[in-house]
Amino acid sequence: MQQPATEVIEAFLLNLQDRICAALENADGQARFREDHWERPGGGGGRTRVISDGALLEKGGVNFSKVHGDKLPPSATAHRPELAGQPFTAVGVSLVLHPRNPYVPIVHMNYRFFSAGPVWWFGGGADLTPSYGFAEDARHFHRTLKNACDRHDPDFYPRFKAWCDDYFTIKHRQEMRGVGGIFFDDLSGDAQSLQAFWEDVAGSFLESYLPIAERRRHTPFGERERQFQLLRRGRYVEFNLVYDRGTLFGLQSGGRTESILMSLPPLAAWEYDWQAPEDSPEARLKTDFLTPRDWA
Repeated sequence: MQQPATEVIEAFLLNLQDRICAALENADGQARFREDHWERPGGGGGRTRVISDGALLEKGGVNFSKVHGDKLPPSATAHRPELAGQPFTAVGVSLVLHPRNPYVPIVHMNYRFFSAGPVWWFGGGADLTPSYGFAEDARHFHRTLKNACDRHDPDFYPRFKAWCDDYFTIKHRQEMRGVGGIFFDDLSGDAQSLQAFWEDVAGSFLESYLPIAERRRHTPFGERERQFQLLRRGRYVEFNLVYDRGTLFGLQSGGRTESILMSLPPLAAWEYDWQAPEDSPEARLKTDFLTPRDWA
């Protein structure tokens, strides 16, 4: 099976990081990204960019990494035991944005390419995590992703949307992390057509998110909304540290800890047995938004 050219994928991802960072700085209007170049002992490195204390973004990270090594870590071979002991290369861009205003949702995006010996695949996706749910926002996010998928294969969106709903579930809370999006992994086959799809859907990120951020960023809020935002960020932390495959892979493969954990919010909260007031916006987040729905 023909392999995609890693150097072409790397160039696309570096350009994607540049385009996203420039657009986010322009949207924020106040803060700028700090950039760190780093090297991984054993092979590879990356370019981490973090923004903080902005008008729109309280904290955000857009990270490029390319790591390689002689042997895969256990987290990467648990579902593909035939790859144990294989030399590997993994290249990707990951992004998490924690907005200042509680009415602007957290967003996560990750697009990556992986190869080990003769085996390769594309992976990635994007998902939206609101503290306060708006059907208009969820529809916009999902429709943008669906349009990008439909340009390549009408089966992609329903398949990857269901995969996202299942993956981004906080199992010990019995709730989804947010309103989902798309998620896929181990995607291989015709290299040219899959790479075209992967680049198209990765390139749709700004269109999917920035209109939502602009729509909500000036919504008035008080201490109640801020405290609920911090509680929901706590749930975000729980998922990333317990279930997220990318986080586990990065830590177990000897990646740069600061870059891997850039996804965590600057502040979060946990309150024992917290219950939302009945029929409140906080209660409706769980009943109306944190279960799978056909948003598109």
